[in-house]
Amino acid sequence: MEQHNWNPAELLKLSGSYWATCALHAGVKLDLFSPLSARPHTAGALAQSLGLNERALEMLLGALVAMGLLRRQADAFAATDAAKRWLARDSEDYLGHMILHHHHLVPGWARLDEAVRQGAPVRDRVSHEPREQERESFLMGMFNLAMLSAPKVVPYIDLAGRGKLLDLGGGPGTWAIQFCLANPDLTAVIFDLPTTRPFAEQTVARFGLADRIAFVAGDFTSDELPAGCDVAWLSQVLHGEPPEQAAAVVRRAAEALAPGGMLLVQEFILDADRCGPEFPALFSLNMLLGTPGGQAYSEPELVSMMERAGLVDIGRLPLELPNGIGIVRGRRP
Repeated sequence: MEQHNWNPAELLKLSGSYWATCALHAGVKLDLFSPLSARPHTAGALAQSLGLNERALEMLLGALVAMGLLRRQADAFAATDAAKRWLARDSEDYLGHMILHHHHLVPGWARLDEAVRQGAPVRDRVSHEPREQERESFLMGMFNLAMLSAPKVVPYIDLAGRGKLLDLGGGPGTWAIQFCLANPDLTAVIFDLPTTRPFAEQTVARFGLADRIAFVAGDFTSDELPAGCDVAWLSQVLHGEPPEQAAAVVRRAAEALAPGGMLLVQEFILDADRCGPEFPALFSLNMLLGTPGGQAYSEPELVSMMERAGLVDIGRLPLELPNGIGIVRGRRP
């Protein structure tokens, strides 16, 4: 495992790094980047149009310039090319939903010591969040992330000859969409909570796939799953469940497969000793903060779940993916 050469300067830099994080979150939450992508504004004009305090806004704009997200032009401010692409709401590559989701997680992370002391969550479960703004940020944030990776990953997964895909806990349906775009004969079913339906149907319609991708509402831990699928795709759903419940979800998904069907599990995968890579290890803490028993899982743990579900030919796909993401495949005999 890579060793860090820590020193006081680096430790203090890490300790204070949330300052820049919070400045970015504020810029997105106030939607500063959209008007500044359209044209330059003075701090006064922007403050007036958005109903903000001019002095405070000019301080935030200055910090965003220092961070390289805005440019200063005489007495006006404008978005950089990167900000126009990733932070303006009208951009197809907008990442603001995921950034707002991160923003909503901040209060929980500030109470990590409490969660460790009591071994229980200190915030509501985000995927079941009743507040519409938080739920939208979570679901469309998942869309943001999946759109960055799905078009690159899907071509490496061979679904030739398979007709029906089950996207379990599929959220807005990004993966189902990308699998169908890459496989013209494939149909798909997104199975997720009823509150997810409007987001999924909107996204599916945006890609013109309403005739090939259906939505079925339900709880994948307890409700009956669509049967006879050739492929079941479980992307980032197991980490929200404790070990035995996660194993039960794998078993239920395996039982929904037709004979010879393939189960694909995508997760932030820990090393066998659970001490790395860094992102899955930190993500496991995120699950501690917001779920009763969720956690990141190691490759041996995922393989064991699939073996207990009766799957064979189990193995991790040879893909180099960011943040410790991995895909483990198994087949129903």
